[in-house]
Amino acid sequence: MSTENLTEKTRSGLRKSDFDAVIDGKKVALYQLTNRNGAEICITNYGGIVVTLLVPAADGSMTDVVLGHDSIEGYLHSPEKYLGALIGRYGNRIGKCRFNLDGTTYDIRSNNPDCALHGGIKGYNEVVWDARQSDTQTLHLTYISPDGEEGFPGNLKIEVTYTLTDDNAMEIHYRATTDKATVCNPTHHSFFNLNGDGGGDVTNHIVTIDAPFYTPMDDKSVPTGEIAPVEGTPMSFLRPTAVGERIDADFEQLRFGRGYDHNYVLAKNFPGEYAFAAEAYSPKTGIVMTVHTTEPGVQLYTGNWLNGFTGKCGRKYTARTAICFETQHFPDSPNKPHFPSTILRPGEFYTQTCRYQFSIRK
Repeated sequence: MSTENLTEKTRSGLRKSDFDAVIDGKKVALYQLTNRNGAEICITNYGGIVVTLLVPAADGSMTDVVLGHDSIEGYLHSPEKYLGALIGRYGNRIGKCRFNLDGTTYDIRSNNPDCALHGGIKGYNEVVWDARQSDTQTLHLTYISPDGEEGFPGNLKIEVTYTLTDDNAMEIHYRATTDKATVCNPTHHSFFNLNGDGGGDVTNHIVTIDAPFYTPMDDKSVPTGEIAPVEGTPMSFLRPTAVGERIDADFEQLRFGRGYDHNYVLAKNFPGEYAFAAEAYSPKTGIVMTVHTTEPGVQLYTGNWLNGFTGKCGRKYTARTAICFETQHFPDSPNKPHFPSTILRPGEFYTQTCRYQFSIRK
């Protein structure tokens, strides 16, 4: 009989010891959230990464619906550095790697062609967050981003709370303050597959997005500044539509992104309203994921650049085997004054709530 300490294994089969490490002088560990239904979220404080998300399927089985790695080493060497991570200081792209704020130009370290993506070369996805688990369903993460990190101004203190509710939702609450005017646009970047992790491509997912407009991008994936209607184009998900129905349409925006990789302008009654954003449904498992957010936008990304690397349990992650819903302010907002502002000033509080609710449709 194996002498392995079985109690250190999570419901999803991860060994907690495989995530024990010291990075940048700080301790890294795996934290397990569970609820009364047998659902589970496993999170490492390296990057605030959601490693597994176990929810019920229609046949009664428990299904892991996020892509990931089964050790900290996997994340340190992953070809997809944003896999399941918290993103900041600025989610998505800042064009030309610079912006002007109050008369000062700030240059952000470039990690993408002609733009800064997801916070620069070393974003929040690669830092070790201070972690405190207050109960079996709640994890608090805190990070102080120093003035000048990646080129961003101000010491930004950001707190993120993950909660697994008893109705099988993953809630993410953000709060941030600064001592100097800055921009702040954090998000979460789980790569979902409602067929189950390793369950093939997601073109069978039926998606609805409550967004009558989107922000077209140039060939560097930076918004042009236009806010365009989705109606009558392959970009519309106002009505439930299979991802694969139009993903290969002869449409410039889809050619630019190799599929969907676009910011959708959510229908809101007022700024900051907590409202329905999107839904995805897998006919294979019956799993439904509903997204609510206080943010004005959501980035739909269909994993177009996944290159076939190996993830959990030896599974291969190829193009279009995941779908992302990144709740956010719009990309390149610091350079687009007509977009909702991402400026945060001393004395103000940045807050955001995002909820990924899981249920079953038979």
